[in-house]
Amino acid sequence: MSQFDWSDLDVRLLRLLVAIVDTGSITGAALRLRVSQSAVSHLLGKLRAITGDALFVKSGRGIVATARAELLAVEARELLRQFERFARWGDFEPARWHATLTIAANDFQRDLVLPGVAARLRLEAPGVSLRIVPSAVPRIELLRSDACQLVISPRPPDGTDILQKRLFEDRYRVFYDPAMRTAPRNGADYLAAQHATVVYEPRRSLDLDQYLEAQGIARDFAVMVPGFSALAAFIRGTTLLATAPGLLARQTLAGLAHVKPPVHCPSLPMYMIWHARHHDDPAHRWLRGLIEAGVDSALAGLRSPRRASRP
Repeated sequence: MSQFDWSDLDVRLLRLLVAIVDTGSITGAALRLRVSQSAVSHLLGKLRAITGDALFVKSGRGIVATARAELLAVEARELLRQFERFARWGDFEPARWHATLTIAANDFQRDLVLPGVAARLRLEAPGVSLRIVPSAVPRIELLRSDACQLVISPRPPDGTDILQKRLFEDRYRVFYDPAMRTAPRNGADYLAAQHATVVYEPRRSLDLDQYLEAQGIARDFAVMVPGFSALAAFIRGTTLLATAPGLLARQTLAGLAHVKPPVHCPSLPMYMIWHARHHDDPAHRWLRGLIEAGVDSALAGLRSPRRASRP
């Protein structure tokens, strides 16, 4: 392994290394960094000369990071965080913030909260790029490794270094196509129907489905989809029922009828979750405030969703 002169490194090269590792391509890195592909190639050549390593090699039609590039990227991320903290050692100004923020959220909370947050970022912190990844069932390593800076989920991972704040709480509704069937009259009618549900990960059902099963409420699932946004296509034109968050009545399940479940369902809390390392960071505090404001704005028009004739 060659020794390189660390004084030849600068923030541009560190950001370049991380961008190529994250996106897996020169094109993707150029888009993230908002520079030309030729500029990325030029800087990559400089970085290769400094490190004495290929860093990225061809694999099929794309490229993959070498083992050393993966290790250097871990160190580069930490160095970039230190540079950001150094630059923000005083009053934080969103307009001068340059970073790529990664937020993990599944489709329900993603579509409800984050479009408004992205719009505010473009206005108030135009140097910030927002990257959104699925949270599935969030793992604590997501936050500890800084693979994302914040998670929005009903399932906070357990850890003494993990912090959380409740953003809102929703109630479940039973959605159906009124052109194909009526609302379930009672628990027996509900259980006699076929259902559609969401499974984010293999063999890991929703908290609601786990709760109902634990109560001895066994439903016949005819369809299982990877996100709430897919439910409507499978309910329309069928007699299927879907028990889903009520706020979806004004989102992806708009146009379907919905009623209160005829069986007891727990409420659905939603949390903002972050690692303790970011708790006192002024930029992260500002981001958390932006998300809370985004939730308030999103819920303002959704407080009274349209309902079927039955309450």
